Amino acid sequence: MYRDEFPILKNGIIYFDSGATALKPKCMIEATNDYYLNYSANVHRGDYNLSLKVDQMYEGVREKVRHFINAPSKNSIVYTSGATDSINKVVFGFFANILKKDDEVLITEAEHASNILPWFELQDKIGIKVKYIDLDDNHKVTLENVKKAITSNTKVISLASITNVIGDVRPIKEIVSHAHEKGIIVLEDAAQSIAHTKTDVTDTNVDFLTFSAHKMGGPTGIGVLYICDKYLHLVKPIEFGGGMNASFEADGTRVYDEMPHLLEAGTGNIAGVIGLGAIIDFLDNIGLENISKYELQLRNYLINRLKEIKEINIYNENSESAIVAFNYKDIFAQDLAIYLNKYGICVRAGNHCAKILKNAINVKNTCRITLAFYNTCDEIDKLIDVLKNPNIKNELF
Repeated sequence: MYRDEFPILKNGIIYFDSGATALKPKCMIEATNDYYLNYSANVHRGDYNLSLKVDQMYEGVREKVRHFINAPSKNSIVYTSGATDSINKVVFGFFANILKKDDEVLITEAEHASNILPWFELQDKIGIKVKYIDLDDNHKVTLENVKKAITSNTKVISLASITNVIGDVRPIKEIVSHAHEKGIIVLEDAAQSIAHTKTDVTDTNVDFLTFSAHKMGGPTGIGVLYICDKYLHLVKPIEFGGGMNASFEADGTRVYDEMPHLLEAGTGNIAGVIGLGAIIDFLDNIGLENISKYELQLRNYLINRLKEIKEINIYNENSESAIVAFNYKDIFAQDLAIYLNKYGICVRAGNHCAKILKNAINVKNTCRITLAFYNTCDEIDKLIDVLKNPNIKNELF
């Protein structure tokens, strides 16, 4: 689908690493170039036409993001440098101020480092307890296991909607509903889901949601933090400077801006925001339902083809996303990735920033394929041909 929109594919590569970063379409590249070439002024800083155009474009994207995730107000949309920055802003600008010693935060062993390490830091700082929701036999999160993990001390549940290795699609709406009945706040890491399935924060009623633009085909260095109305004015800034204050005086008195600018100190990533707007338009034009349907077809095809090779071990055969984690018997994951690279096939190998997942799947490193709508069955066939090479181990060593 839409392969002609991605200039890098003309190089002949087979790109199966969209979970790390998605390829960039021409429309997004052209939008950022247009800013740099034709109206490269600062935002919220000038009273001349160029700067006013930047203001209009910059805030216009905020409305696009609001619509894209069905948020009630664009004031709940905060620009960040990415999902990691978004989570840190919530953990240290909100939860650090309301959680107390022995309060419990529930995550899983399948979470990305960005949704683990900030909680570890808070654990050391104020004495909260980080606990883990059990994964089922398919390494998935179930509502039943969430319920089992909750205690009277549970105050937060922080989960990816789709994890970056197992690729399980979590029942976020049901988790949020049950959590709210218990007075528990929910943070959703949507980095791996935002470009693949429809996100609707009004429907799920999630309290906080984070994602990065580069995983949806946008630029690097730009992300989004969504804050629900209930907590919108309770999140405090953890960075201070220009752009987030109304005034300040020599005696230390100061007045800070309202949300969302309160959390956007410094000059924003203007080109990144404009690129984010362009990729939202692009994805909306294709339709996330069409993307999701096509990628699921690709996944099923990939799984069936991989199962033709008896040496392949698939770790998440029963997941529902575009992510497939696997290994080849007696070949180290990184060695297999290097071998595939010889044939122009790009896959990820390693622990994928999910370093404690090994406790659940009993293996430290895997190869990971993350499919996108610009991939094809022909590319999968080429992968399988290369993996079926009878001389594969000789070529490795």
